[in-house]
Amino acid sequence: MAFVLDKINKGFGGLEVIKDLSMQEEENRIVCILGPSGAGKTTLLNLMSGVMKADSGQISGFSGHSISYLFQETRLLPWKTVRENIDFVLKDKLPRHQREQTIARYLEMVELSPFASYYPARLSGGMKQRVSIARAFAYPADVLLMDEPFKGLDTQLKMSLIKSFIRLWTLDRRSVFFVTHDIQEAVLIGHLVYVLTDRPASIKGRIINPVPHEQRDDSNAPELQSIEQAIYQLVTL
Repeated sequence: MAFVLDKINKGFGGLEVIKDLSMQEEENRIVCILGPSGAGKTTLLNLMSGVMKADSGQISGFSGHSISYLFQETRLLPWKTVRENIDFVLKDKLPRHQREQTIARYLEMVELSPFASYYPARLSGGMKQRVSIARAFAYPADVLLMDEPFKGLDTQLKMSLIKSFIRLWTLDRRSVFFVTHDIQEAVLIGHLVYVLTDRPASIKGRIINPVPHEQRDDSNAPELQSIEQAIYQLVTL
């Protein structure tokens, strides 16, 4: 089943945020949505999730799927441990023994098994975000919406988190819509990248990234440099 947005328009009062925006993608790919701050990227995710309704146009493919959301803020409950934070979103979805297995699996994937009993206050910023990533994947959702989850992080930490995310996706593939304003991030993560205009947002262009994730460690590789340059040219049009 394809995810389709057809001629979407959305505004707030007299402010036009999204104008005549269309895209269509298949399942189980990582779709990056690249655009400047304030361009309507978060609004677009909210339309996909059904939290907001478009003023006009058609959205299909999302309503039949369960959806998990990963925000820039970790949104961990400070009075719950790492294990309990993940368990909290699974209680109504899985029986206890299966929840325990799921939590252990995803904490191992993000290399946080030794910290399962820690409270968020004892974790670094990067560790908290890894817990959030593990929680988002642990939730049995078909679609993962990611709203600039690595924004504001230093380069070394960002690269570590990107590797954790790709490792999880490779082992447990989902349909991902990943919002960012960082070109390099989009190149490292996405199977394809949509570049948005300034507000009101519409599609400037769509770039396919055919390089397998396991070959993207070297951002200076000629093929990745070529893709990054193509995206940059669209951004600066």
